[in-house]
Amino acid sequence: MSSTAPTPIPAAGDASSEQTPLEAELAVLLVESLNLEIAPADVAPDAPLYGEGLGLDSIDILEVALEVSRKYGFQLRSDDERNQQIFTSLRSLATHVAQNRSAP
Repeated sequence: MSSTAPTPIPAAGDASSEQTPLEAELAVLLVESLNLEIAPADVAPDAPLYGEGLGLDSIDILEVALEVSRKYGFQLRSDDERNQQIFTSLRSLATHVAQNRSAP
C-alpha cells in the first residue's frame, strides 16, 4: 500500500457519491482496520477498492473480510467466486453486508 493518501474518485451523479449509513460504517472499518491515511467520509462509494481507488491489495482485502466477519456475523470466504464483485467498491461491499449480516 502506498504511503500517500489516495484521492477520492467521485461517482457520477450527486446522490450516488454520498455514503449511506452502512457505507459510512464500512468506510470507518476500512480506514481504521487498515490505518489508511484518508478520512472515512472521503471514501467514494463507487471508487474501486483495488488499484487506482483506495489502492488495497489482497492482504488488505483479507483483513477487511476478517473485520466484516467479526462485526456483522457472517463469513467472507477467500475461496468465494464472488469476491471480486463483492470487493469492487464500498457500495458493492455494503450491498453484500446488508444482504448477509446477522440480525442485530
